[in-house]
Amino acid sequence: MSLKQLTIFVENKQGTLVKITDALAKNDVNIRALSIADTQDFGILRLIVTDYDKAEKTLNDAGFLVKCTEVVGVKIGDAPGKLSMALDVLDKAEINMEYLYAFMSRTEKHAYVVLRVADNAHAEKALEDAGFHLIEDADVNKL
Repeated sequence: MSLKQLTIFVENKQGTLVKITDALAKNDVNIRALSIADTQDFGILRLIVTDYDKAEKTLNDAGFLVKCTEVVGVKIGDAPGKLSMALDVLDKAEINMEYLYAFMSRTEKHAYVVLRVADNAHAEKALEDAGFHLIEDADVNKL
């Protein structure tokens, strides 16, 4: 049930992000969520997109190093404390989290959180057992 996330290793120089976003736009791939971290020489761009396969091919063809990572997507109410509740579920289940980022829905009063954890299946079960709704690639296409 996990989401497919594209991880792109990006040279830290002017115009690189434009090349990536332009290539995706020209191939009718919509970015639903993104996160970028940088160092002096390169960045790591993480994307959730509407058409994973097309995005991966497009970026590979454009010469970018692209990796697929399975991540957990969880729908969280847009209210104070809701993220903390989800993180507490993972903590109590002793699930290590590497990183997270969030994005908002256009029509619902929810945030969607992307979690990179040590064990996706364990995290998904713990979150579902606690009443959280998980999202998958098909849900991203509806946003």
